[in-house]
Amino acid sequence: MFTLSSFLTLLLFGCLTGVTTVLFGFGGGFVTVPVVYGVLGATAHDGSADAMHVAIATSTAVMVVNAVSATAAQHRAGRIRREYVWPLAGYVLLGAALGSLVATRLGDTVLRVLFAGYLLVTIADSVLRKGFLAVGGDGGPRPLGRFTTTLGGVGIGTVAASLGVGGSVMTVPLLRRRGLPMATATALANPLSVPVALAGTLVYALAPAAPAHTGRVGYVDLVACAALLCGSLPTIAVARRLGARVPDRIHSVAYVALLVLVLAVTVAGGL
Repeated sequence: MFTLSSFLTLLLFGCLTGVTTVLFGFGGGFVTVPVVYGVLGATAHDGSADAMHVAIATSTAVMVVNAVSATAAQHRAGRIRREYVWPLAGYVLLGAALGSLVATRLGDTVLRVLFAGYLLVTIADSVLRKGFLAVGGDGGPRPLGRFTTTLGGVGIGTVAASLGVGGSVMTVPLLRRRGLPMATATALANPLSVPVALAGTLVYALAPAAPAHTGRVGYVDLVACAALLCGSLPTIAVARRLGARVPDRIHSVAYVALLVLVLAVTVAGGL
């Protein structure tokens, strides 16, 4: 069972995930995975060798609701461009099913190292490779190629679902390098995170290796989900108008800065 302080901690970070979902396309993964893992570790009777699996599974469940809610809000704002969503989302779904199955067979230590490593690689790629911090050229947005849509989509889904982070940290840089502004790239990350979240939640909830535990469906912790969503959903409703008001350069730098912060917290917490 979670204590009141644990529930309030999750509620507070749920509010943060609402902001990151709208501004950066993070359905919750990079915030919720370290937080849920930390809360489980701090609660003696919940701490176990499966804590990382529970954190990732719970993150994917939260992302289902957050990503769908944010997608609806971004659609009403006119920021969803269907040609960049489909058929990429179909291949992301295929990869997400594969990634989730792989993750249920990996040990907690391996998942923790992969999570931190994924953060580090993403930060380095965004800073060192041209096309993310500032969109170059005057040719305007460019369409996704067939290779990127198929194999790239499967790769995005596989990595994202296995680490519980959604597709945003791969799709946003991808779309930026196709010439899209940050407001549009982060908006598109939400519908592209939905197939990752759906496939991941289904696999983790039905995982036969998950130990029986009160308040959980498979590896998904229902109390943690409820606390995080109580914070995130109202925040998404309030923050949905902010994305278009942030200057593009500041938006892209803030995206990388958030990843650096999460990596620092992850390493400091021994995740």
